[in-house]
Amino acid sequence: MSPAEKKPVKKQPAKRKSPSSRKTSPKDNTGTPNIGVRRREKILITGAAGGLAKYVIDKLKGDYHIVGVDFRGLKAAHPDTVDYEVDFNKRSFEDVFREHEFSAVLHLGRIQSSELDQGRRFSSNVIGTERLLKLALKYGVEQVLVLSTYHVYGADPHNPSLIDEDFPLKAAGYAQELVDAVELENLANIYLYKHPELNITVLRPCNIAGAGINNSISRMLAQPLAPCVGGFSPLLQFIHVEDMASALVAALKQNHPGIYNVAPDDWVAYQDALQLAGCRRLISALGAAVLNAQAGRYDGSLCAPGLSAQFL
Repeated sequence: MSPAEKKPVKKQPAKRKSPSSRKTSPKDNTGTPNIGVRRREKILITGAAGGLAKYVIDKLKGDYHIVGVDFRGLKAAHPDTVDYEVDFNKRSFEDVFREHEFSAVLHLGRIQSSELDQGRRFSSNVIGTERLLKLALKYGVEQVLVLSTYHVYGADPHNPSLIDEDFPLKAAGYAQELVDAVELENLANIYLYKHPELNITVLRPCNIAGAGINNSISRMLAQPLAPCVGGFSPLLQFIHVEDMASALVAALKQNHPGIYNVAPDDWVAYQDALQLAGCRRLISALGAAVLNAQAGRYDGSLCAPGLSAQFL
């Protein structure tokens, strides 16, 4: 080889810092490391403007450095919980991972069927979640929690009253509004088994209720009038938002990857739940009231012209 020729040098890929190196001691104002002081791990929480996220952040902020992300334009209204307002599918979302070395991600940002149209919901819940998981894998995140919903089981009349985690997910065949929720779960399951290093935990809670929660069942129970079908009162399960937040914190700290239902040991019949909430029942022999309820129209206009109904 002539002196002018140089042997090509193979560049080594940059190595991700090990967990132990991420927990090194911070420096004081003089730049001197504080020996024996453990640096708080950073956790990314999506959907940080949501009611549940606020409870979770409040429980974790004493032990972890929390970084909250939401894309719904709510940062100004929630400055204490939302640090970044960014779409999961935008290039700037990766900047958040690049700037912070997250040890865990709590993906609480699933968009409900009543919030956006189907196309935008699918883009956020499915394509956005896939990008989130890819970035978690790329940047060495060690644990991912995904908040799902019991609605993925579907409202099949042949379903048992109590369903365990092995039951098939039928929702996509019954409601187009829930296709994205099922696809989000399928995506999480693929990464759960294909990339065990992410330590993915999927939680399927029952109906979450409590202050700050704005899901469909909470809105209905808050109304003075609620629809019923005569002779029909299915079993429901509820979990308080404080308990659900505690479940998420326990799942984070115990780190047992897998899929778990989150529900109490007891249940309540639908019409009993309405009475306990102080709702006046509109009992119908037809199904129009229930169809309106499924569409989320809890505005008092539940009775179609000529509908046979009885107020109780």
